[in-house]
Amino acid sequence: MTLMTSPSHPGEVLAELYLKPLDMSAIALSKRLKVPRTRIERLVKGETSLTVDTAMRLARFFGNTPEFWMNLQRAYDLARARETVDLTDITPLEAA
Repeated sequence: MTLMTSPSHPGEVLAELYLKPLDMSAIALSKRLKVPRTRIERLVKGETSLTVDTAMRLARFFGNTPEFWMNLQRAYDLARARETVDLTDITPLEAA
């Protein structure tokens, strides 16, 4: 049986797979992306969600796609919702 792990926050992916290997700080990245330093600092700490604007900037800078970054956020959000949203009082529609 394979255990599924929870998806990482996009800020964690940014920090671990991009910033650390490049020895780049959140402040340095924010300057390169032309965004407030707090935006990247809070993202890396997992305190805020990734915005479309930031996804587009990260994709341009790192040479990947905005979809890559937004899919990280989507997967993270869905995983958190599955842990917290109670759907037990909703009866599924049955086919006739």
